[in-house]
Order: sequence, then C-alpha cells, then structure tokens
Amino acid sequence: MTELGRPAVRLKGLSVSYGELMAVDDVSFEVDAGEVFGLLGPNGAGKTTTIRVLTTLLRPGSGSAWVAGHDVRSQSLEVRESIGYVPQAISVDGTLTGRENLQFYAAVTDVPRRERRERIEAAVRAMAIEQQVDKLARTLSGGLLRRLEIATALLNRPAVLFLDEPTVGLDPTARRLVWERLHHLRDVYGTTLLMTTHVMEEAEEHCERVAIMDQGRIVGAGAPSELRDRLGADSLDEVFTMLTSHLINEQGGRFRDVRAGRRLARRMG
Repeated sequence: MTELGRPAVRLKGLSVSYGELMAVDDVSFEVDAGEVFGLLGPNGAGKTTTIRVLTTLLRPGSGSAWVAGHDVRSQSLEVRESIGYVPQAISVDGTLTGRENLQFYAAVTDVPRRERRERIEAAVRAMAIEQQVDKLARTLSGGLLRRLEIATALLNRPAVLFLDEPTVGLDPTARRLVWERLHHLRDVYGTTLLMTTHVMEEAEEHCERVAIMDQGRIVGAGAPSELRDRLGADSLDEVFTMLTSHLINEQGGRFRDVRAGRRLARRMG
C-alpha cells in the first residue's frame, strides 16, 4: 500500500508525443491515497496516453510520474506489482468459468501459488459474485462481467486500481452495483481508484476530485463542486463543456450562447 502521507499517483510535467503530435503536454496532478479520482476529457484529449504511462505500458517522453511511491521509468516492475488495471474492452475469456479466469490471472500476475485460493476467494467476496463465479463467463451479464474483471485486477492486492470507463454499456442497476463494490474496495481496503469516464453525472457523484484534459493539457482540476462554483456552472457537464469549448468555437458558436440556450430550455420545460 502507499505510505501514509504520500500521494498514490503523482505526475510532474509529464509529456508524451507521437512524432509531431503532442498527446500529453506538461501534465501535473496528484491523487491522494484512498481517493476516487476522475480523469475526464473528450476523445483524443490524452487520457488514454496518460493511463498507459501510469500503468507502465508507455514510457514518458519527458517529465516524471510515480505510482504507489514508485517511479514509472526506473521502477516499472514495482509499479506493476502495485496496481490493477481494468480496460474498457471486456478482457475475460468467455470460454472459461469466472473461477478459471481468476485462476489464470492469478498465475500470470505471479500471485504465489500457496496464496492463490485465499486471494481468489477474497476477490470473489469483494465483488459479491459468489453465486456466479463457477458459470461460464460468456453467460454472465455485462454488470457481472465487469465485476469479474475488477476481481481479477484485485488478485495482486493493488494499492491503485485504474479503471477505463468502468460502467460503459451497463444499465443503471448494473452501474449502481459496480459502484457499490468499488466504494466497498476503497472503504474496506483503502484502494485508490483512478477512473476515466464520459458520463459527467457519474464523475460528479462518485469522484472526490477530477482533472479535465483537453488537447493534451489539464484545463481544470478540483472537486466537482469547486469547479462548478469557480465557473458559475450548474453541473459538471456544463463545466466540461465550458473548459473544452474550443470544440464549440471551431463550429462557429460561443459557450455562453449554448449555456443560455440550455437554461432557457429548462425554464420553458
């Protein structure tokens, strides 16, 4: 686990380029241990590249990043041993049962053989999938599949769990159940959660703080309520639109015109 008083995730001046394209441009932020933190932004903003650096899948071009107290450049093995990662696309094997998927992931993530049974059972309990874990994965609902994936990511007892669109495609009931289990992880085990999402209502409800990226840069950061107050917005969705308003400007509009139109529509509705 992350040492007391040390940020679980820290970026300082992080930059990554693909040829002439600057995908991440001088990004800095910190995530406190045990925090639920949202990394938000439109498609192409640099969120995925940032997550790839933090999970050691991509080396930074310049700047620094630490996860669970470990430098992603020089201590990549220690970083990987300290994190879990749930990608947006379903990654479990549908031809295996849930338990067989867990056994496979325990083996490939080097969970000691003598501890595998105990860790699998703990992950199953944490995600409340006891009744479904011995069924073929392809027979499970989207919500159960997502909880199974999170269970696999818990096998190495991560200090930080990275979640890319954790509830994409789920109905409201399944989304609520997934978030219940994620908050259980944070409350019981102190797991730090860093997530991406395009659902602003979800970020506003569950994230203690967010950072909004646009064109590779951080354009706003803080608690959702702080960002709303700072910008005079009614919701995080409005904050998001305001801070990424170049998309509107490129199409010949102005944010304040869009915002005024929305408010008028609400009053008339």
